Amino acid sequence: MPVSMELPDGQKIGPADAAVRLRVRDAAVLAHFAAGEVGVLGEDYVEGKFEFDGSMRDLMRMAASILPGSPVDLARSGWLTSLVKRLVSVWRHSIERDARQIEFHYDLSDDFYALWLDPRRVYSCAYYREPGFTVAQAQEAKLDHICRKLALKPGERFLDVGGGWGGLMLWAAENYDVDVTGITLSNNQHAYVNRLIQEKGLAGRVRMELLDYRKLDESRPYDKIASVGMFEHVGRAQMGRYFNTVARLLRPGGLVLNHGITAGGVDNAQLGAGMGDFIEQYIFPGGELLHVSTVLHDLAHAGLEMVDTENLRPHYARTLWAWSDGLEARLPAARGVLSAQAGAEQADKVLRAYRLYLAGSALGFERGWMALHQMLAIKPDGDTAKGAVPGAQSSYPFTRDHMYAARKTRFETLSKTLSDNLSDRPLTMLYKFKSRATADLIMLEPQGRQIVTLIGKTPGASGIVTAAQIPAAIAALEAAVIADEAQPEAQENDESAAEERHDVVRLRQRAAPFIEMLKRSAAADVDVVWGV
Repeated sequence: MPVSMELPDGQKIGPADAAVRLRVRDAAVLAHFAAGEVGVLGEDYVEGKFEFDGSMRDLMRMAASILPGSPVDLARSGWLTSLVKRLVSVWRHSIERDARQIEFHYDLSDDFYALWLDPRRVYSCAYYREPGFTVAQAQEAKLDHICRKLALKPGERFLDVGGGWGGLMLWAAENYDVDVTGITLSNNQHAYVNRLIQEKGLAGRVRMELLDYRKLDESRPYDKIASVGMFEHVGRAQMGRYFNTVARLLRPGGLVLNHGITAGGVDNAQLGAGMGDFIEQYIFPGGELLHVSTVLHDLAHAGLEMVDTENLRPHYARTLWAWSDGLEARLPAARGVLSAQAGAEQADKVLRAYRLYLAGSALGFERGWMALHQMLAIKPDGDTAKGAVPGAQSSYPFTRDHMYAARKTRFETLSKTLSDNLSDRPLTMLYKFKSRATADLIMLEPQGRQIVTLIGKTPGASGIVTAAQIPAAIAALEAAVIADEAQPEAQENDESAAEERHDVVRLRQRAAPFIEMLKRSAAADVDVVWGV
């Protein structure tokens, strides 16, 4: 691939129209480039020792082309190095140190992550069940894929270890009617999810705790457990303890799904060519990767029986490219968010590091240097007589039909019910719109209920606006927007007024898409339906 360089003395090498154009400010970069030390080059970029023009995909292709070999092979080590790494692993994964390491990454800035994650802020591998899925659709497919594998049933107690921004917790509660407990070590995530729980009216059925998994109450085991994107932070030396703890938290006959990144090589805990060191320093301090065979070994030692394992490696490559593209499209906004929190200089370093991290990780999953496995296991209850088949010793059916069979969503059920009972006319489903102007079908949250109230309807579980009623609904919404915009701007020193004004802006942003949708429905002479 054509590459050009501008050297520190101003000399230019390579074609002017090269796909990747490097501007080198420090001569040491040239030595790192010649040696193929990609991780060190990453540090050079973060520290401002060179700049580049071109796409992240082209930059990653260039990086792959200068590697002296596979990063998996380059990371292999002898027995002495392996012993040292194990001792380091023991030291670095105390409860207190793990908490600091999680805060380092996940408490960076909620607003920063919101710029390039999907609306649910699911920060783990998506599942592109259909080729045309957006990352938001693929994340919802992943959440449902996990719930299906666990065969969640109404009323079951479900534990989400490392609950993130609550995507799986809320999906399971809203779609499978389970009682959910989630844990996190991130203060930001803890506050964010508990706020969502209150807004959605799920208090009492869903809870997020700021807690290390080693401190969970084991006296009341859970029916089902999921751990998504968490065990990468556990460490090789603690993996046995981790699965032993999970096994004690799971009732006999229960199911646990472990979803996480695994090493591409059997023996390496990170990538070579300096790539693992780069991630350790700038992105995930304390992260360690294990080969899937090692993970299953520790899982079995804890008394859990693996019943299904699925490799989603290419799905993670596509997920990461979607995140990378999202960040690249919002670089000025990202720089502004980070600058407000950490200052311009540090913000620039963080942004450079994440640009490389997302694109470089996408490359790693594409090339098979890393993998992503979902491992489903049971805790055998010893009763060979009950279960879907003799000897199941659990609620697992030992078939995969429940994972892939079509399941009617609440959306589909509501649509059919209203079509059968309310009208023979065509129906348009009412959307809820989030602050980033993205839309999901149905599931009215408080914002959606406010819209329903504004158009003169009762914000109940479901309802209908006929085509004849739509003009009045549009007029009511437009009048509400005008009234809101007539309110005076809040003074900077008036915090309550500023918060109130923020809500007004959000209302206006939400109302505009609803108005457009209602206009389209009126033009098509169809009724509009909402429901939860």
